[in-house]
Amino acid sequence: MELEVRHLRALCAIADTGSLHKAARQLGMSQPSLTTQLRRIELEIGGQLFARERTGCRPTPLGRLALSRARPLVSEMRALVNETKAAAARVSESPQLRIGSTASRAIPGWLRRLRLRLPGTETSLQMDVSANALLRMVAGGQLDVAFVHEVEGSPLRLPEGLRRRVLVEREPQFIFLPADHPAAAQPVVHLTDLAADRWMVDPTVDGEWDGLLRVLRAAGLNPRVLHGDYLTASSLVATGEVVTVCQPTSRARPDMAVRPLHGDPLGVRLLVAARTEGELDAVYGDLEAAYWEAARQAPVYGEWLAGRATAA
Repeated sequence: MELEVRHLRALCAIADTGSLHKAARQLGMSQPSLTTQLRRIELEIGGQLFARERTGCRPTPLGRLALSRARPLVSEMRALVNETKAAAARVSESPQLRIGSTASRAIPGWLRRLRLRLPGTETSLQMDVSANALLRMVAGGQLDVAFVHEVEGSPLRLPEGLRRRVLVEREPQFIFLPADHPAAAQPVVHLTDLAADRWMVDPTVDGEWDGLLRVLRAAGLNPRVLHGDYLTASSLVATGEVVTVCQPTSRARPDMAVRPLHGDPLGVRLLVAARTEGELDAVYGDLEAAYWEAARQAPVYGEWLAGRATAA
């Protein structure tokens, strides 16, 4: 027999009432059943927990020790149940918006705008490196909307029935490199300037490795490549170990520079998907505003955009 919360609750009831009869009534069970349960508990523990006297039940020293541990656990369980019920009631009463997204610096501004515009809506966020996985979750009803990026040359598999809206037709991918790298002295980096560097890429991001490989081969490069997540990649860039592709909304740090690649050889398409046009309408405007806010806050991307506007 393993002790369960109901057993601990029984011990507390006996101690609080000082009577097996009163405790059984409080627990909604018969006295013989409670007596049998107490005997099994004592057998499991290996000692008597209550002394049966004419005036009722009094905890033994072993019983007091058991109660000192049981009471906090019972209290915590009661609080857990109450808080969970309250949370469930809030969720059932409030509209819900379940968002999925690949990594983007637009997310904080997007969620902030949604919270201000939809104050009564419970908004949840699920991040995933796989855009295809997020799209499948939308199609399966686990998410309401997904904001994802599609690597150029590696089209996503959009499930049947989903609606999509393109936020940015082609977002150029920039490069993260150490601040003291010789190429960082230039406003634009040529891939050939990085021929001797090790690269780092996250192969779990849909299309990322294939897209980068195509670009490197087109430039005649075959560099050493490490596989890992982009948080680790940033740490390694800062220490001069690798260079890595980054989103243009990324910001430089004292030990890391962000630069465009000459000719913008690698791009992604940013899109948002949902099951209905109404669901897209509900989130698209806030996402669009948040993205361009993030773009304005990234100086290198801002210069790149200004240059394209002037050229046009």
